Amino acid sequence: MGKDINGKEIGDNISQRKDGRYCARYIDRFGNRKSIYNRNLKELKVQLRNAVYENQNELNAIDDGITLDEWFKKWMQVYKIPVVRLNTKRHYEHVYTKHISPTLGMLKITQITQLQVKSLINKVNDAGYQWETQNKIRILLIDMFDRAMEDNFVKRNPAKGVRLGKNKPNDRYILSVENQAEFFNCSAGTFYNNLFVVAVNTGLRPGELFALSWDDVDFDNMQLNVDKTLVYQKFDNDEGKTFHLGPPKTEKSVRKVPINRQCEIALKRQYMLKNVIAKRNVKQVEFSDRLFVTKFNTPLNSVLYSAAIKKILDEINIQKDNSEVIEDFSGHTFRHTFATRCIENGVNPKVLQKYLGHATLQMTMDLYVHTTDNFKKSEMEKLSNAMDNIRITDDTIEHQYEIKQKVVDFAGVKMA
Repeated sequence: MGKDINGKEIGDNISQRKDGRYCARYIDRFGNRKSIYNRNLKELKVQLRNAVYENQNELNAIDDGITLDEWFKKWMQVYKIPVVRLNTKRHYEHVYTKHISPTLGMLKITQITQLQVKSLINKVNDAGYQWETQNKIRILLIDMFDRAMEDNFVKRNPAKGVRLGKNKPNDRYILSVENQAEFFNCSAGTFYNNLFVVAVNTGLRPGELFALSWDDVDFDNMQLNVDKTLVYQKFDNDEGKTFHLGPPKTEKSVRKVPINRQCEIALKRQYMLKNVIAKRNVKQVEFSDRLFVTKFNTPLNSVLYSAAIKKILDEINIQKDNSEVIEDFSGHTFRHTFATRCIENGVNPKVLQKYLGHATLQMTMDLYVHTTDNFKKSEMEKLSNAMDNIRITDDTIEHQYEIKQKVVDFAGVKMA
């Protein structure tokens, strides 16, 4: 039985300090010695009862003092760094340090509420960031708190159940058949046209295209060997952005993609163009052996790729009314367009998954089984034609004649 400073008994495991504060102690289910302080004895006993109840019912956390910043470091070290690629690691760190840490980083993870997570999302939205960025924040927090729950650092996930705004894009941007024709009619003969043609006929990611060398082209089997990616980013220990050649996005991304006739012609033209560029720029630079390069025989990156696309779009749009212009897009749009053309022309989704290098079929279905309005109309016309061709087999000749006669009689009725 504990006593106060005057020697009065005040309860088991409770004592009073010289400064007047009361202290209650207990051992939690993890073997940690816990202390609770309060200047009001009655309030302290309520706190102690609640703490013991939570401990007995496994509602408490193993460490209720860890902050979100501290947990992010643990989460990265234990769950992410051993399994994710450097580019993915950098992406997680960017999203967390830029958007999450300034608002929630110093808070204890046991005290973060769903309201605070939603407020963070609203703040990011008000700053002008689109749905994709908001969703990345939400997904990252969900995973962090899921892992924290598994390890008994928290008992609930405050990021689950948080809904985003309604500005989610309904579809990934793709080129309509008409816009695709316009683009390639305009780009024909330009420096990067071979790159554009290969992109829209293979669905390769930009980094996979930039990493291609002539050794990756297999005309005997009419396929491209995709087993690496070239990115221009700042990794750990880099002084600034630089090129990095590494494995593609996932294990499933290592694949062989068929070469069709248009792709074959573009690859052969690029081989001849590459030889001309190499002779003009004899100075060797890192990754100058790549198939698709700049006019100076230097490697490509996404910024240069998008700039080359925009140059073609500007040429097309200058002759168009504002309501008809083709909106700006990145090199990834060629991948979306390739996938959509495949679906529209009956390519099996499982086969398309292999082309795209997706880890699961569900990913392919979720991302790319969307179609243009014209395709939806043409598919409905197919259904309509099929319905028209269905014949009622149990009608007698007399019954069919009666129906036709009624139609004639109805057509002859004069409307008032």
